[in-house]
Amino acid sequence: MEKQQVFELIPDYLDGALDATQKAEFEKHIQQYPECKKELEQMKAFLNIFDEEVPAPTDRLKAKFESALEQEKINQGKVVQIHQRKSSNWTGSVLKIAASIALLVAAFQMGSLFQQRKVNEDIAQLQDETNQMKQTAMLSLMENQSASKRIQGVNYIEEFEQPDEAIIQALANRLLYDENDNVRMTAFEALVKFTSSERVKTTFIKALEQEKNPSIQVAIIQALVQIQEKKAAEPMKKLLEKEDTQPFIKDQIRAVLPSIT
Repeated sequence: MEKQQVFELIPDYLDGALDATQKAEFEKHIQQYPECKKELEQMKAFLNIFDEEVPAPTDRLKAKFESALEQEKINQGKVVQIHQRKSSNWTGSVLKIAASIALLVAAFQMGSLFQQRKVNEDIAQLQDETNQMKQTAMLSLMENQSASKRIQGVNYIEEFEQPDEAIIQALANRLLYDENDNVRMTAFEALVKFTSSERVKTTFIKALEQEKNPSIQVAIIQALVQIQEKKAAEPMKKLLEKEDTQPFIKDQIRAVLPSIT
């Protein structure tokens, strides 16, 4: 007898619906295969949950009921015999099996939901830890004595879609205070992607007031005009007044100044 066949016969066995031969084969199989026996015990335990014990009536109550029934027969004169339809234990078992399947499906779905939620939490935690490591590496490189390492650190900005205030401040410090022109230009190019930040706007204006490299000056002026930052007008006017401001810088300022004043 195959295991699947035994599983299918469990309800009939518990209902006593197997013939003698089937019952003998079933019980022989159960004794040989612990897995099938366990399945039988589980099904039996589950079905027992639905079997509530009903207390038997006392003899006194039974006698009183039969006496009342006889009196009712006499009063009515005729009693119509109602043939009770034989109930099917199989129907009850089917309902119980259906209920158990529904419980199993619900348990499986709940388990899948909790498992997926745990996976999502683990992924979010891993991403957060990875970002923390990247940020630590970036800030450390930007403090390195080597200009090439500082540039490498600045370029780490590509790893962050939404850098936090610590990263923005570190980039601003590179633009404002780094002694190397290439580092300052790289820091500007990193910050120009986040001109919606008030900190970045303020940094650009301050950099325009103190920057000496014409290439960086031009880049900052173009960025401030692009975002129409009116607070940049005064620093631009001061550059026009300085004798050491390159003529082509002054020409550019005169060309764009009316657009932001």
